[in-house]
Order: sequence, then C-alpha cells, then structure tokens
Amino acid sequence: MSDKKRLFGTFGVRRTANDVLTPEFAARLAACYGTQIQGTVAVGGDTRTSSPMLMEAVKAGLLSSGCDVVDLGILPTPGVQYAVRKYYDGGVMITASHNPPKYNGIKFLDEYGIGIPDEMDLAIEELYFDNEPKRAEWHEIGQVYHNDKIIDEYVDEAISKVDAEAIREAKLKVVVDCGSGAGAYTAPYLIRKLGCEVTTLNCQADGSFPGRDPEPIEENLQELISVVKELGADIGIAHDGDADRTICIDEKGNFVLGDKTFTLVEKQMLKENGGGIIVTTVATSQAIYDIADEYNGEVIATAVGDLLVARELHEKEGLFGGEENGGLIFPDFVYGRDAVMTVAKILETLALEKKSLSELVAELPVYYARKMKIECPDDQKQSVMTQIADEIKTTTDFELDLTDGVKILKDDGWVIIRPSGTEPIFRCFAESDSQEKADEMTEWGISLIKKYKE
Repeated sequence: MSDKKRLFGTFGVRRTANDVLTPEFAARLAACYGTQIQGTVAVGGDTRTSSPMLMEAVKAGLLSSGCDVVDLGILPTPGVQYAVRKYYDGGVMITASHNPPKYNGIKFLDEYGIGIPDEMDLAIEELYFDNEPKRAEWHEIGQVYHNDKIIDEYVDEAISKVDAEAIREAKLKVVVDCGSGAGAYTAPYLIRKLGCEVTTLNCQADGSFPGRDPEPIEENLQELISVVKELGADIGIAHDGDADRTICIDEKGNFVLGDKTFTLVEKQMLKENGGGIIVTTVATSQAIYDIADEYNGEVIATAVGDLLVARELHEKEGLFGGEENGGLIFPDFVYGRDAVMTVAKILETLALEKKSLSELVAELPVYYARKMKIECPDDQKQSVMTQIADEIKTTTDFELDLTDGVKILKDDGWVIIRPSGTEPIFRCFAESDSQEKADEMTEWGISLIKKYKE
C-alpha cells in the first residue's frame, strides 16, 4: 500500500459535484469508510445544491456496509462533529466549506468527531481502488434514524459554556452574514437566544450563494461592513459555507483579521483558566506567543491544517487552539473549528470587558503581515523547498522550522514558504514589526521560490 494519497486532501475529498463527485463515487467511498467503522454513523450536509444527492448516496453506502445511519439534516460541520463526539461511532459531512457553489466534498470523522487520520484515509483508498468494501448480508443492512434535535442541543450547549446573563445585560447590536450557508440554521438563533438585537444578511439557505461568495474575505463582506456602520452595530459576524470559521467586523466597520480574533479569545481563555496549552499552526502570528507568555500559556505549533491542531489538542488536553483564518477550536466542546462557540465567546468578551471590539483589538500585540502566492508544479515543490532550506542553512544564521514547508525566523519577524495541498501553488506569508518589512520578507520568499523552480 503506497503512503501517497490518491483521493484525500488535507481533510476529506473535495471535487466539482456530479462529475468526479457522483452518487456512485460517494456511495462506494462511504461503504469503504463504513467497512472501517462498523457502527452508528451520523451524516450531515451544507446548503449546496448537490448536498442532498450526495447525502443520500453516502447513507446508502454506509447502510450497505452494515452501519446504522443517523441523518442530522443540513447543519454546520461542527454540529456534526459535536453529535459524533457525544453519541455516535463516526460521522460524514458533505461540504466544500468556502469553495464556489459547483464544488462539494466528503469529510469523514473518527469517534471523537475529529477528521480521520492519514492511515484511515489510506485504508479507505486501498479498499476503494484495490479491493472491495464489506457488503452486509440482506438481514444485516443498516437502518436509518433521524435526529432533528441536534442543532438546538448544539447551540444550547455553547450558551451554557459562557456567561449568557452578562451578554443579555449588555444588549449588544449584532449583524450576522451567513453567506446563505449552513450557519443560517444556527447563528441567528444563537445570537437571539443570547439576548442580542440581531440583523441578518444572507441567512436564507441557498446553494447558489446569491448574496456573496462563501469565503469570508474582506472583498466579499462589503455589504456586511456597510450595514454595521449604517446601523451603528457593536459587531458584524460572517461565516463560511459550513460555518466552522468566523470573521468579525468591528463597530467602525473595520475587517478584523482572523489571527486577531484568535489572539483576543486566547487572552480571554488564558485569563479565565489561569493558563493552559494553546495549539496553533506554524503559520500563525507571533502575537499568540506574546499573549501566552503574558498569561501563563504554552504554545504548541503543528503543520497547517485544523485537523492536526484538533488532534494535538485532544492528545495534549489543550485549552484552546485554531488557525489564522478565523477557525477557532474549543476542545471541551468540539474537536474542530467551531463558529457557534466562537461567536458566543466573542460576545461574552465584549460584555464582560465592557469595551468595544476596536478597543479590545487595539490592546493586542501589533504585527504586520503580507500573504502572496505563486504557481509551481506539484512535482517541483519538494526540490524547491529542499534547495531553499539548504541555501538558508549554508549562507545565513537564521533559524529554520521545517514542520510544514520552510519557515525562516529572523530577529525582526518570520517568513513561511509552504506548498498548497490542493493546488499547484506555493503560499508565502511573512510577519514583522512594520508593514514595509513584512512586504519585503514576503517578496524575498517569492524570489527564493522563483530562483529554484524550473
């Protein structure tokens, strides 16, 4: 069995719907997963037009392998992860997260609700391509159950973990933009249950995403920004398609970068708990380390991928973790990026600190960042990284971190050069104490890639 994956990316399989990702493909793949699990599997989906078709196919594949299936309906990815961790042996989420509407994907979960490990990806692929999944005898085919209460339970459980009374007393004014994704089933209800005045944008489920592109980047959130300013709201909140990421807009209409949200919540969590283990990736801000130093935290850095962060949090019994894109992980709730808990926690922070979001962000350590990307064929990525690492080792005394790609640590900042797991590109990302230096370091990183790619 080769250790190179043939289907799976960093988390699940993502393709354009109904060409590669057909019902036949989904059913067979789900049967291969079911062969490994042999238990009760929860199935959920996002709001894409192809999700119901693929959910039915996945359910059929699971049943054929002898698994029982619990249909959770359309809900956020972390809602499925929550359900699996509490009640089931495994889970499957049909989603392409922030990708355009024609895409979909299949994410498989282990019994903790964490994305399955690489060994299981490979075992499923081996069954899919080189063997046959288990097909149960007629009297051992699984049964289908439905659980339509899980969304309410998931939202209420998050509320129980914050000071809901303080939030209600603060009478916050919130604008939420779910981008017509799965967050439409949770975010407006959560915010209303917390006693906030809520205005919704794109909170109707619609797989053609008519209001905006599902990726919550600044250019896609211009409507949210203007509504926050127009209404004099305290905060604007946006989610991606499967509602595991959260992006905030402050009361002045400024886009708050994901690592600022991470650092803000980290500070709150460490203060409340008197310290703890924080897990993040090698591509996140130095600010996370600064806050950990100040509030008795310890930071563990993993390769990029929320699944790796989640697994590390589980193994090390960490307090909190996440990534720089607004995906925050609260391990005592869900082992994965979770928007419900993130929103509850940020609203709680505003209420308890009695400060505006812009004031809270202004108190955080300040760093400047720049991101760029450059095309590079997949078969050249390894040699490019090896040659860059060799050059840095032999010609400079900069520290290197090779956890994921090549991270070069200089006195006044760092730059990371890492290959995309899903596209023929390198991403280059730098952070420093001035914008000028961050720009220079990113461009230096890009020049190193150009130097060594053919």
